[in-house]
Amino acid sequence: MVKLSVIVPFCNVRPYASDALRSLRANAREDFEFILVDDCSHDETPDLLARAESELPGAVYVRHEKNEGVATARNSGIDRARGEYLTFLDGDDWLAPGHYPRLLAAIEELGCDFVRTDHVRCTGRARSVHRVPHGRRGVVMNPRDAILPADRSTSVDYAYAWAGVYHRRLVDRGLLHFTDGLRTAEDRPWIWRLHREADSFAVVGLPGVFYRRGVASSLTRIGDVRQLDFIRAFDQVVEETAGDPEGDRLLPKAVRTYCAVIAHHLSEIDKFEPAVAKRLRVMSAAAIGRLPRELVTDALDTMDLDRSSRLRRLRRRITTARGAA
Repeated sequence: MVKLSVIVPFCNVRPYASDALRSLRANAREDFEFILVDDCSHDETPDLLARAESELPGAVYVRHEKNEGVATARNSGIDRARGEYLTFLDGDDWLAPGHYPRLLAAIEELGCDFVRTDHVRCTGRARSVHRVPHGRRGVVMNPRDAILPADRSTSVDYAYAWAGVYHRRLVDRGLLHFTDGLRTAEDRPWIWRLHREADSFAVVGLPGVFYRRGVASSLTRIGDVRQLDFIRAFDQVVEETAGDPEGDRLLPKAVRTYCAVIAHHLSEIDKFEPAVAKRLRVMSAAAIGRLPRELVTDALDTMDLDRSSRLRRLRRRITTARGAA
């Protein structure tokens, strides 16, 4: 019986894939499987993964014939997974030796639907530990209780899929799959759904995932149209949260987070291609216009001056355009 399935999407990460694969070997166990999903890479990544299938204990190689994005790549891995528990790693990150056995022991001891962990952020040679924004550690709780308050960073803002481990019953309930086709912010609707609909979760330390920042091929560094998928991702968060039985209580958090992410992207608009920057402004304005006006006002009133001013200007343009029409 497979105890743990590790799903690892790769796409054109040849300079980093060897680090990920070596770290998986340092976490191998006879009841672990590693599902290596190549999302139609055009570099030497597929050759590395084909070799790993025969050399890495428990490796399963899955190849996409067209590029479909990280959400769909993870879904392919989930569909192939046989483990009682599942977790994720990105192909340009790596693990501390023995991290997965410790993580599995933690969730088995706690007996909850999912466990979230801290991680190590790596930018060049710099290292810093980033903690789950949730104070209670090692205590099983209702995931809904970790969504609020609206004006503070909470567990739904710590959306990294690889920072945790998940029981198979979440797959059986339809909670672990990602929205197909999302190329960025794919983990936002996913983490919100987990916290709204799963029954139990806990937070532990275990900062055993090393998250590599500043990778040139990462979508966070590329200013093309794929970045705009955050609009579709947060539209989904807002729509699904509004339909929740506690929508009135939870929606202010979803709206405030959406506004904050729009402000962040607008603050970095110079990194986008000109046509994409124009689309970002138009789509952001439309998104603000779709949100409940009173919740947007409340969100802006609790933001810092820089972000709130940027979004107020955007909202004024919406009002002016509507008046002219």
